[in-house]
Amino acid sequence: MAKSQNLRLSAAPATVLAHLLAIAVATLVLVWLLKFQDGVALSSHNKQKIFNMHPLLMVIGFILVGGEAIMVYKTVPANRETQKTIHLILHLIALLLGILGIYAVFKFHHELQIANLYSLHSWLGITTISLFGLQWLLAFFSFVFPKSNSRASFIPWHIFIGSVVFILAICTAEAGLVEKFLFLKLQRGQQALIMNFTGLLIFLFAVCVSFAVILPRGY
Repeated sequence: MAKSQNLRLSAAPATVLAHLLAIAVATLVLVWLLKFQDGVALSSHNKQKIFNMHPLLMVIGFILVGGEAIMVYKTVPANRETQKTIHLILHLIALLLGILGIYAVFKFHHELQIANLYSLHSWLGITTISLFGLQWLLAFFSFVFPKSNSRASFIPWHIFIGSVVFILAICTAEAGLVEKFLFLKLQRGQQALIMNFTGLLIFLFAVCVSFAVILPRGY
């Protein structure tokens, strides 16, 4: 019995690795955008800078902050209500940054007179941000104005829909990286390596977040 307890896995290693991967992903995205893609700006004569706000905000703001929000229940050693509050706030930050990221790409398309919502990446993106926003609103009203019966029945659906939305966000990011990779006509070189490693580390981040959710806390 003692031996089986010693072999029992906890969420702690997964959360630590997820934090390290988040730092690595953020670093790669910043290096890619600042070194190879002219930098970032919401308003500029260089329209590429406007577009660059989109991957910056969607990856670092939406996916990484959203992933951290999911792991709050395993990473923050506090009471349940405090964890819920942090979870809700981090998801709100992710949502607002995601909306700003979508605004940036629409602004870029508008200023260059490019059509909107023509690719699978864009369809997945709009679906993801819409479901994320609806999920946040339902969670807000459920936890701020709780009713014993409805709240208890909502929690499993909240977890399920949240997982689906997170998977959608990861798929959308990967599709966006592939789309940009092909648009840039990359094959080999530093920029190609950075983009490929970014996609790989985003996937590994999602795996670690998933493990953090299903494994028990280590404290």
